[in-house]
Amino acid sequence: MKNIKEIMRILKKEYPEAKIALRFENTWQLLVATILSAQCTDVRVNKVTPVLFRKYKTITDFAEAGIRELEKDIHSTGFYKNKAKGIIGSAKKILNEFKGNVPRTMEELTSLPGIGRKTANVILSSGFGIVAGVVVDTHVIRLSRRLGLAKNTDPGKIEEDLMKSVPAEDWGIVSHLMILHGRKICNARKPLCADCVINKLCPSAFKN
Repeated sequence: MKNIKEIMRILKKEYPEAKIALRFENTWQLLVATILSAQCTDVRVNKVTPVLFRKYKTITDFAEAGIRELEKDIHSTGFYKNKAKGIIGSAKKILNEFKGNVPRTMEELTSLPGIGRKTANVILSSGFGIVAGVVVDTHVIRLSRRLGLAKNTDPGKIEEDLMKSVPAEDWGIVSHLMILHGRKICNARKPLCADCVINKLCPSAFKN
């Protein structure tokens, strides 16, 4: 798409603070927070994790946690059974197979329980500064389709579309920009096209 560089330039200027909203102190905490963020707001996760990380201070603490107790601790984030299973399973595998260190490749990360490509992209980018792809969440799906950057609905295929159209140096920030713009302007129900700084570059402007 010819306009993508201009879109990126404008959004960067509009959202200079664009970065991951989850709060964490190390890559393991980021991994846990990212698992919890599935189908949950970052605001809610950021309320849960400070208490969680005071209770479970290390990967070993999580590996040895009782699953029922951890489920109660993360209950408010939703889908707590699967999340607790993924967190404990990941902690055990990291201790047993990766010497207690969160792995730093896509292949190794996605081998962990509860970690898909989206989560792995977040960990690599925000935890290690390694950009292997584009994080695709609901905001990114919506905006990329409205902007004509992707025609697919499958997150994996949308990621492929974005990696083809968005300059590689912007893969790490494009999702943060889209998330912020999606929350503020291009929301799901009624996008505020009149207030949008990129409406002249958007084929869907004023059509929703």
